[in-house]
Amino acid sequence: MFVSENLSVNEKGHLAAGGIDTVSLAEQYGTPLYVMDENLIRNNVRRFKSSIDKYYGGQGLVCYASKAFCCKEMCRIMKDEGIGLDVVSIGELYTAVKAGCDCEKMCFHGNNKTDEELSYALECGVGHIIVDNISELIRLEEIAGEKNITAKIMFRIKPGIDAHTHDFVKTGQIDSKFGFALETGEAFEAVKQAVSCKNVILRGLHCHIGSQIFDIAPFEEAAKVMLGFIAKIKNELDYEIKELNLGGGFGIKYLNEHDPVPFETYMEKVSQVVKSSCAEYGITQPFILIEPGRSIAAPAGITLYKVGARKEIPNIRTYISIDGGMGDNPRYALYKSEYEAVVADKAGEERTEKVTIAGKCCESGDLIGENMPLQHAESGDIIAVCATGAYNYSMSSNYNRIPKPAVVFIKDGQSRVVVKRETLDDIIRNDI
Repeated sequence: MFVSENLSVNEKGHLAAGGIDTVSLAEQYGTPLYVMDENLIRNNVRRFKSSIDKYYGGQGLVCYASKAFCCKEMCRIMKDEGIGLDVVSIGELYTAVKAGCDCEKMCFHGNNKTDEELSYALECGVGHIIVDNISELIRLEEIAGEKNITAKIMFRIKPGIDAHTHDFVKTGQIDSKFGFALETGEAFEAVKQAVSCKNVILRGLHCHIGSQIFDIAPFEEAAKVMLGFIAKIKNELDYEIKELNLGGGFGIKYLNEHDPVPFETYMEKVSQVVKSSCAEYGITQPFILIEPGRSIAAPAGITLYKVGARKEIPNIRTYISIDGGMGDNPRYALYKSEYEAVVADKAGEERTEKVTIAGKCCESGDLIGENMPLQHAESGDIIAVCATGAYNYSMSSNYNRIPKPAVVFIKDGQSRVVVKRETLDDIIRNDI
């Protein structure tokens, strides 16, 4: 009935998340409100971890892509579950450090890391700095030398794979701001330069072909291409690449018609390609890393809003205005990303209308969705937008100087605030 397995209708006819009445959560904590189910987060992590352990014989590591949703409590959960983190800025790295995470299990990404970020990553002992370009390699060699630290790196490689996803979230093709291209020989020249560095050790290669991908074939092809490149490096440079990071991008169910591949099936199929390719190329199977983010966080989250106004334009559309919008979920404005929505206090009723859910920002494009099936909504109703655990809080802004919502975690019938709601004083905190 719902896109996420933890959602149900309770005896009051209300939407329940993890068994907790969402209308009650809205009353207790206010709206807009991000709600995350900790049990579902942990279950998703464990599925990835158990499957990578199974299919790679314990020679693999799951690194949660914290850009999907990052706060100290989320980092603590990943630490508790024994997995690593993928961070993409000094802010994400600092959050993880303050949460007590193991920096050796971190991958630090970014196509334009600053000297400050590289210095901090070295000081923290980040295990995998994912180098994106030659300029970064040169700067990292210099900074590491000044600090008398050996920088442990991977190169981000563009394997030339079309992931059949939105143009904005395709990252594995040659025309991308990320990484070194294979087709032009750029990647091989970068490897030759890294091998000659004194203060940098090339531990592995990384690729990421895109996001929200439902088909396994692009992942299989990317693995084969990357292992072919590892074989070329061994054969021509006599240098062994010991680690391969295959990135993330696994699709999730935003709408009922979406049919994502189970994590375990992905892991099994890609591991078969890894093993057969290593045998074919005569190379030692590298240690495998993956970086799921959305697939861990998104299904576990919902966002609760209160309806302010209902505006019916005859023969055109019906607007349902909510007390949030693009400030807390910009994905429809950016990508036309579709979501399932439910009137939480009428969740047991049929969705009889198709409406446009409009945000409160002074912007015509501030919409959560158009032609969305929904129960009849009136002023004061609570609307839940489902599968918002990824790229909602993390992409939120203070547009129109609207404070950001709180984040509440639920677990075993209990709820707690993990990120406080911003206040008006927070909005002006840095003003002079």
